Amino acid sequence: MRIGLIGTGRIGAFHASTLAALPAVTGLVLHDPDERSARTVADRVGAEFAGDLDALLGAGLDGIVIAAPTGFHAELILAAHRAGLPAFCEKPVAGTLEETDRVLSALEGSDIPLQIGFQRRFDTGYRAVREAVAAGRLGWTHTLRACTSDPAPPHPGYIPGSGGIFRDCSVHDYDVVRWVTGREVTEVYATGANRGEEFFTAAGDVDTGVSVLTLDDGTLATCTATRYNGAGYDVRLEVCGSEGTLVAGLTERAPLTSAEGTAWPAGTPYPGFMERFQDAYRAELTAFTEVVAGVRPSPCTGEDARAALAVAEAATRSRAEGRPVPVSAPARSRVLGNRRA
Repeated sequence: MRIGLIGTGRIGAFHASTLAALPAVTGLVLHDPDERSARTVADRVGAEFAGDLDALLGAGLDGIVIAAPTGFHAELILAAHRAGLPAFCEKPVAGTLEETDRVLSALEGSDIPLQIGFQRRFDTGYRAVREAVAAGRLGWTHTLRACTSDPAPPHPGYIPGSGGIFRDCSVHDYDVVRWVTGREVTEVYATGANRGEEFFTAAGDVDTGVSVLTLDDGTLATCTATRYNGAGYDVRLEVCGSEGTLVAGLTERAPLTSAEGTAWPAGTPYPGFMERFQDAYRAELTAFTEVVAGVRPSPCTGEDARAALAVAEAATRSRAEGRPVPVSAPARSRVLGNRRA
């Protein structure tokens, strides 16, 4: 199949390499407004180059991958839909709930699939935890603890357009809490602090955030995020049940040190998210080729992305107002495919 890719920045170039190596992808066509970037990546992975969006959409594609900045996601998803192309888009669908609902309303009733990029759903550990919860091996769940800890802050210019720590970082935890448990988040209480660079405060953001989620069955989840974890990139999910506890991300490369002197874990910590989730990204894009081929439904829908964003927006509002905030329900009735009976 022929796949188009829009955006050849850091994650787009990474996806280009992944797609070029997938057996199902027989042709890859790249586009980016920065022609030099697109041509450089195209030459490196053996892909074709399209000079503009119309040329890309007219290149005989079977599906399209969107790795452009967030502000372009909505219009590119709709352009792919008008062209009749299944689309994979990095999270989010759009920067706000209102814009997300506009996009999802435009897609309602269509059989052209949309897959949103929440790669933790394809990580081996997270999948094992979800299966254990579904099978009841942990008993009934009462507590989840999730963390997303970056080794160092991104470039200062990234923060003002990032949407804030809850939309940018914790949204991955919000998605996976829903996915692992099969439950919805009904309320959020969040707070944050700045003890690092001034540019976080200047952008109205925080460098460390904590959110407490209440799920619709009474389960509680805490999600922590920070831009300052000098020990290394740390992403984990701990699920505690009445019969046992299971942790995703607790490998020999976890950047943890025992105060009792235990020698484990003793591996080299991951330097960043692309190294930590390399296999998950490959599995995610492999799944997209199966969506394009029509052999499976989207494993992460626009509605799923909307639900995670609703939690992030509630967390952002909670921090600003200093109170618990209920999570916004969808603007119209939708059936969420992740819920278990």
